[in-house]
Amino acid sequence: MRQDEAKTTATRNLYTVRQFIERHPWATHGGVRHLIFHADKNGFSKCIRRVGRRVLIDEERVFEWLDEQGGCTND
Repeated sequence: MRQDEAKTTATRNLYTVRQFIERHPWATHGGVRHLIFHADKNGFSKCIRRVGRRVLIDEERVFEWLDEQGGCTND
């Protein structure tokens, strides 16, 4: 791994599903699990990292993914 890649990875906020839901009450356990299960189809795979059986969610990439999905805005 290159040094700049290691630096980027070290500064990311990675959370388990439970931790992510605690930080963001709008997310439900079932909804996040559904996104993870279908990650290859819905593009959510860029938001997760798998470490063994554990799934970690990259908080910053989740919000990037949400922005890409479009939908309603508050503008």
